[in-house]
Amino acid sequence: MTQATFPPTPGDRLIFENDRVRVWSMTIPANGIFDYHQHFHDHVILWPEAGHVQGQELGDDDWSLEQVAQPGYVAFKTVGSSGPLVPHRVRSLDDHPTTHYIVELISEKSPSETDLPTVSNDLGNVTDLRNRY
Repeated sequence: MTQATFPPTPGDRLIFENDRVRVWSMTIPANGIFDYHQHFHDHVILWPEAGHVQGQELGDDDWSLEQVAQPGYVAFKTVGSSGPLVPHRVRSLDDHPTTHYIVELISEKSPSETDLPTVSNDLGNVTDLRNRY
């Protein structure tokens, strides 16, 4: 059996890259989807505008992750050196396009062996709906 591969592009447009960071923008149309992709590097996610999205990890039947971002929401995700993260896709629950930015830290190996919980400021949150009960 062949294992499927997913794009290592966590955005729809590469807007900056040097030897230390890679910056992507992800614009999701109103009620649209950004299809399956993977994260290979520790990264920062920036939401300059409000947004409401759901995520679905590969193999899940439901859209089990929900993120609500207020303007200025910032999150940091440690992928870990044993990455990448499980492929996932994102869909917008907004009635207008939304754009957020992903800053990948590409110049050095992650200081963690495994992925760690996302840490963020107080301008948004991610809820794992699988842990409701």
